[in-house]
Amino acid sequence: MPGRTTVLITGTDKGAGKTWTGCALARALLDAGRTVRAVKAVETGCGEAPSAEEDGVRLAKATGQAEPQRALRRFRAPVAPAIAADLEGGSLDLDPLAAEIDVAAGQADVLLLETAGGLLSPLAWDWSALDLATALDAASLVVASDRRGAINLTLLTLSALDLAGVRVAGIVLAAPREADASTGSNADAIARLSGIDRVRTVPRSADPALAVTWFVEVAAWL
Repeated sequence: MPGRTTVLITGTDKGAGKTWTGCALARALLDAGRTVRAVKAVETGCGEAPSAEEDGVRLAKATGQAEPQRALRRFRAPVAPAIAADLEGGSLDLDPLAAEIDVAAGQADVLLLETAGGLLSPLAWDWSALDLATALDAASLVVASDRRGAINLTLLTLSALDLAGVRVAGIVLAAPREADASTGSNADAIARLSGIDRVRTVPRSADPALAVTWFVEVAAWL
């Protein structure tokens, strides 16, 4: 929709904190007076009925949206979507999913979009979240865990985004469950190496609602 900001929230690796970031960011945007939809496009490792622990359910709860209240595509096996779809005898097609996401966004000012896995995790055997971002003309918010390896993983993700021509809205480094010697220094290193100054380090609480104040600056990037 013209005038809508679409943001793909992508993590550099498993457990980086992209759903937690999406929930906190959604609340910060709502507090700023913007209308928001948060959509999990594809989720794996799901049961028959949606549970409160599912990413799609958590994102919907963060915005208070009526629909969608769960991921648009759900698979049982906790593996990459392309593999999970094969196991269930199905497949994922890019164009119908992109169209469904566009409808799900409704009249919102901002669409926060999350997929299963990282940027290049195969949603199908011939496309990934990177292709979905291109199809929806989305910017990307890169989420990494502030620990050893964050520099390399973030730079690799940024390189793939740049190669595809996807704009980077910013980078969020979420505090890891256990800090290491690199925690606290990665943000400056990533900004220096990438030339991107929109890098924010945020503490991490169990409840994203308690993290809203840390995402005011991030919300202003969008």
